[in-house]
Amino acid sequence: MSTAQVPTALGPELAGTLMGPEEFDAVTESTEGFIYELIHGVLVVTPPPLEGERGPNDELGFLLRFYQFQNPDSANLDDTLPEQLVRTQINRRRADRVIWAGLKRQPDPRVDVPTIVVEFVSAGKRNRRRDFLEKRDEYLAIGVTEYWVIDRFRRQMTVYRSGQPEILIAEKEVYRAPLLPGFELSLAHILVVADRYGSQS
Repeated sequence: MSTAQVPTALGPELAGTLMGPEEFDAVTESTEGFIYELIHGVLVVTPPPLEGERGPNDELGFLLRFYQFQNPDSANLDDTLPEQLVRTQINRRRADRVIWAGLKRQPDPRVDVPTIVVEFVSAGKRNRRRDFLEKRDEYLAIGVTEYWVIDRFRRQMTVYRSGQPEILIAEKEVYRAPLLPGFELSLAHILVVADRYGSQS
């Protein structure tokens, strides 16, 4: 716990504030338009993702919902949400997309650990390390079954599962997720959406 006064609302002016996980979780209000994370006890405030991440993320959400709509009896998808806060053991991470599968009920985001977490890689070496190493370790440690990292720069997708070798999906390949029977993710399709926005994103 920090010794400074605990804020009652989050805003960009509080970036860098020292906080404990319980303090972060207790805040119920925030200035809209920003993403708030607690990383190693420090409040991190960032603007929303650029179009090159939001576009393909939105498309993935559509494909998941369409899969659910087409297979009302057999789809294993319980729910999916973009820009969802994930409570890891030490941090509060904002995931690009989370997926709950196999619960056979509506998940409670504050209680149920996502079955699958998806991140779209941001530009920069520091961001790559965060997405491929730090988040991977944190998500798998809390019981996330699969962690997908979609890299529009290297034109590939990496799938991590606890205790198993990573799986690399090339641009022209299709990933068939065991947790979502019948769902096929064409990486090329997702990359086409990312490419619409060019290098500015």
